[in-house]
Amino acid sequence: MKVLHYINQFFGQLGGEDSAYAPLEVRSGTVGPGKVLQSMLKDCEIVATAVCGDNYFVENTEQLEKEIADALDEYEIDLVIAGPGFNAGRYGMACGGVCKIAFEKGLPAVSALYEENPGLDLYRKYGYIFPADKQARGMKPALEKIAAFVNKIAEGGEIGLPEEEGYYVRGIRRPAWREKTGAQRAVDMAVAKALGQPFKTEVEMPVFDHIVPSEPVADLSKATVALITSGGIVPKGNPDHLEALSASKWVAYTKDSFGGDFSNIQAEVAHGGYDPAYGNENGNRVLPADAMEELERRGVIGKFYDKMLVTVGNCMDIKKATKYGKEMAEQLKNDGVDAVLLTST
Repeated sequence: MKVLHYINQFFGQLGGEDSAYAPLEVRSGTVGPGKVLQSMLKDCEIVATAVCGDNYFVENTEQLEKEIADALDEYEIDLVIAGPGFNAGRYGMACGGVCKIAFEKGLPAVSALYEENPGLDLYRKYGYIFPADKQARGMKPALEKIAAFVNKIAEGGEIGLPEEEGYYVRGIRRPAWREKTGAQRAVDMAVAKALGQPFKTEVEMPVFDHIVPSEPVADLSKATVALITSGGIVPKGNPDHLEALSASKWVAYTKDSFGGDFSNIQAEVAHGGYDPAYGNENGNRVLPADAMEELERRGVIGKFYDKMLVTVGNCMDIKKATKYGKEMAEQLKNDGVDAVLLTST
């Protein structure tokens, strides 16, 4: 089988964030992790590697659909492998997008993403996506999962259910023979549930947290409003050593922390998930403290809370995000804050 492997600018050895806008290029043979992947494959050859900057892909998806589809035809591709993308949001979206292009061409596509990567929920039905670590340190086990599955496809093996093969549930239903009718199986499950016996539903339903929205602010002109961000804007030098991803804390900064003048914030971006150039040039693009100060001056809000709460949302799991949110909320409520403006990236 002829395989096309998709990777981003980092794994394609073009660079980091400075190369996030690198346009698509298709190279013959293997590049970066593709060399290791090729050593694990049996009756498959990676004949081409597509490399593209994360920002370029997500901002030019429609254009790239045609370019990648053309590459699939040119190299007579039989199967597509994307990533692994781990918990990198933009990379995960690109991996999912490539799987979708392959799916629409009638080709199998395989990838590996962390369970909270946004690309998973958007593109899971278009490819066989396996669990991966949050970070690239999990490259080898992710490649092993992908290679074992691709080898099975190449050998003509029958693809089993998600729980048998290990890929995420795709949400695709397909005809299958069962000894009992659907009505009989439903009654059996209902009886087992009533008797407290184990049973397994055939249609897993999503579980959502129930969040009760806050009451609207009655009068903004009398309200104390706080500004918080997950965009990782910090004072010059990052004195609190806020991590670029998987942040272990959140921090609070005052006006003096940023040089005492909101019209010219002395700040830098600690976030590792987006191009920091514009935030480094003017911190107000991430943390619009100048606009908040202006709203206070004009009487639109009663008071701009004197502390700005900052963390980095990149690669942050839901459990940690919930913990930080509760801690921030407790401080803000204790200080009499009425409303919060959250900026993200």
